[in-house]
Amino acid sequence: MDTAGQDQLVGRTLDGRYLVESRIARGGMATVYLAVDTRLEREVALKVMHPHLADDDSFVARFVREARSAARLSHPNVVQVFDQGADGDLLYLAMEHLPGRTLRGALTERGVLTPREALTVTESVLDALSAAHRAGIVHRDVKPENVILTDEGRVKVADFGLARAFTGGGTTTGALIGTVAYLSPELVSRGIADARSDVYAAGIMLFEMLTGRQPFVGDVPMQVAYQHVHEDVPPPSSLVPALPQILDDLVLHAVARDPDLRPADAGEWLTEVRQVRRSLSPELLDARPALPRPVSAPSGAAPWATSAPSGGSPTLHHRATEVVASGARAGAAGQGPGGYQPTQTLPELNGLRQLRDRGNREPGADGGGPDDRVDFAELDELARRRRRRGWWLAGIILLLAAALGTAAWWAVKGPGSQAEVPRLIGLSVPEANTRLAAVQLNGDAQPPEYSETVPKDQIDRTDPDAGQSQVKGGSVKYWVSLGTAVRTVPQVVGKTLPDAKAALAKANLAIGDTTQTVQSDTVPKGSVVTSQPAPGATVKANDPVALVVSSGPPPVDVPNVVNQDQQAAVDALAALGLKADTGQQEFSDQVPEGAVISQDPPEGKQLGKGQTVQLVISKGPELVQVPNVISLQFNKARSQLAALGFQVSRTDLAGGFFGTVRFQLPLPGQMVAKGSTVRLTVV
Repeated sequence: MDTAGQDQLVGRTLDGRYLVESRIARGGMATVYLAVDTRLEREVALKVMHPHLADDDSFVARFVREARSAARLSHPNVVQVFDQGADGDLLYLAMEHLPGRTLRGALTERGVLTPREALTVTESVLDALSAAHRAGIVHRDVKPENVILTDEGRVKVADFGLARAFTGGGTTTGALIGTVAYLSPELVSRGIADARSDVYAAGIMLFEMLTGRQPFVGDVPMQVAYQHVHEDVPPPSSLVPALPQILDDLVLHAVARDPDLRPADAGEWLTEVRQVRRSLSPELLDARPALPRPVSAPSGAAPWATSAPSGGSPTLHHRATEVVASGARAGAAGQGPGGYQPTQTLPELNGLRQLRDRGNREPGADGGGPDDRVDFAELDELARRRRRRGWWLAGIILLLAAALGTAAWWAVKGPGSQAEVPRLIGLSVPEANTRLAAVQLNGDAQPPEYSETVPKDQIDRTDPDAGQSQVKGGSVKYWVSLGTAVRTVPQVVGKTLPDAKAALAKANLAIGDTTQTVQSDTVPKGSVVTSQPAPGATVKANDPVALVVSSGPPPVDVPNVVNQDQQAAVDALAALGLKADTGQQEFSDQVPEGAVISQDPPEGKQLGKGQTVQLVISKGPELVQVPNVISLQFNKARSQLAALGFQVSRTDLAGGFFGTVRFQLPLPGQMVAKGSTVRLTVV
């Protein structure tokens, strides 16, 4: 841990929350501190950006966007981002604090890992990357420095998305060389990165863990970048011969120069890694090569491959080593540990090793005989062959130097020359076009957009960002600010709640609190009574608008209208805001025709205004036509009348001796109330 006693942040509380306890490390982009989150009472790793980066508005905007993307990832192999904020001119990230060391530290200490260790680390890294790829996030800076091996034995990947955030500023040669060793060809040549670029970087890391060195090294970043674009990564067994062909195939699939020939994403390559691990024997998985020794560059490598990168981590350049497992020497009987056919070492190394071994044995030792003695003529012939190869190697070096010179011309003066995108944010369009023309770039105006920070008619943002490189003659997209986005609250009073919400959404306004407790005589139930702010008010885009919704008019007590005339009853209900339904009528002997017989609901119940009271209207008594019973015998006449509901009275003349009806009242054919009495005169 870097104590850095003079660091002014140590002992300070950032943003009123993070108490900085000590400095952990310092890099080209930020300084990392151990801090305590005083609000949640936990230790965090606080990454504080260097002030010169915080002054770059473009960097800050992208940094915030990428930090939010990283915070969306929740995975056991991803260093969790807890918080992002600023304290004055200090921009910071609060992250999970993980005691341990980086994979770079482990490689520096160990040199090379066993296949089991290398595949275990790779699986964890790919597990984290596959989660990011599913979320649409590309890491862009996969390297051993961003892989943390915790003291608890876990593997964590750090700085998701931050590599892209850092591209807004300049990059020095020393800072780039630690990353360029893992850059995919398409990222070098076209600046394009997708999930397959992360797979390429992870493949380079697996190569380095298995062999103890990076496949391409050089004195300057351009040398390494050139090799990534124009040369194939050699198989790991070209450096460690005991490694089986299946590990060569696994690595070479991930580091194919053509992205279409690689696994589509980390999840796809993770499946292959697990299959390869299951197929290897325990002896081969746990075989540990001896610490490699430096040698000249392998065949096919660039002439600068034996130099360590300036300012970078130590890189091991070694000759192939043998792995001894279960008493069997790798390469014996044509097979390596686990039964796989190893890739052969370089012929030169094999020949030197055989002559060296024969020269170090006594005659007859280990079952040998006199023929095992050194043949000095053979040594002379081998030396002559080596000198001839030296001339060929010198020619190859000259050709490579010429190729590098051509590449340098192409990149600096020729069609591949690039210009740095100038800072345009805050400029007018004419000023921006003038600055672009000064560096041989063109402006590409995009549809204007609202901005909360940039005034109207000034450049709001660009793509690429300021400080990035663009091919001369190419275009830089820019967006002009429309100023702060303002909206007018639409007329929503009287609209139903769904219609009001649709109107607010169309106006790019948010829905605020909605209450439905207000009674209204004028606004129907479920419709908006008022809004806050009121219709016509000017607000910012996406500001919330609160709605008050009607619960309907207040209820009224139903009056008693029974026995009232129909029209009088209807008028009495209408005066209270109630409706009357008079469609039902019945006969009644007690209630006069046209008056109310009954009502529903009855008196005293409550109804909302506009609701209906059912009324039953009297048709008066029911009328029946009196039949003609004259000339009938009294008993028969009485039965007929009784059947129709009439009462019957009898008056006899002359004693009623014959029993015949001679007269009736009411007269036949008259309409009388049902149940009325018919008087019969009998003779």
